[in-house]
Amino acid sequence: MLEYGTKIVAGVTPGRAGVRVHGVPVYDTIEEALKVHEANSSIIFVPAPFALDAALEAIEGGLKTIVIITEGMPIKDAISAISQAKRHRAVIVGPNTPGVITPDECKLGIMPAHVFKPGIVGVASRSGTLTYEIAFWLTAAGLGQSTCVGLGGDPVIGLDFVEALKAFEGDEHTKAVVLIGEIGGNLEELAAEYVSTNGYSKPVVAFVAGRSAPLGRRMGHAGAIVMGRAGTAKDKVEAFQRAGVEVAGRPSDVAKILLKKLRSTP
Repeated sequence: MLEYGTKIVAGVTPGRAGVRVHGVPVYDTIEEALKVHEANSSIIFVPAPFALDAALEAIEGGLKTIVIITEGMPIKDAISAISQAKRHRAVIVGPNTPGVITPDECKLGIMPAHVFKPGIVGVASRSGTLTYEIAFWLTAAGLGQSTCVGLGGDPVIGLDFVEALKAFEGDEHTKAVVLIGEIGGNLEELAAEYVSTNGYSKPVVAFVAGRSAPLGRRMGHAGAIVMGRAGTAKDKVEAFQRAGVEVAGRPSDVAKILLKKLRSTP
């Protein structure tokens, strides 16, 4: 993140105050760090059993964007953190997210930065690796990305597709949006409903992973599991199609579809 140009002003690890890591000073608490430095975001790598404490400390410290890289955060803890964030008008990205990147400006996460280039497509994704692959194709097509956000692969997450769509619609640099979904939950269906009922003003293309996934078996992410009739790839694809959102058959098709849509947009 430092090499990418992100302004990491402080680290926080209890009991390690006074240490420097890659030149960045470490403090025991966020409160102590904020007495010395100005910051608006926190990125959390704390192991799952302790991630809630780290998130609550960031929220109570007044930080407004909390990116939780941690995978496997207990569901009850995630719900508590997200609820507290809403009360403080803060945003949690994740848990189990690769982070957020605005190409050539800021990277708050663990994604391989070389595949991202500045451009016009906003990307919101439940899958880290698919984000990188589709970003590669967007870059190769000359479209690039405005901002890419990994929503996270755990069953309960903070920022969702609808909130990302709202943010991208208000962003002047974003001319089109890609939604990368996967089996499990109903986030894609809610996004489709939002696009349909609100007459979304920018072209949207989707990709849904897990079309061949067997019922009842978790596929990679904790949230990627089909239970009963809910959360299947078929349901998600059909919801997008009903909303007028074209769904790519392969990751490499996303950029091709977007190019056609942008050429036909006045």
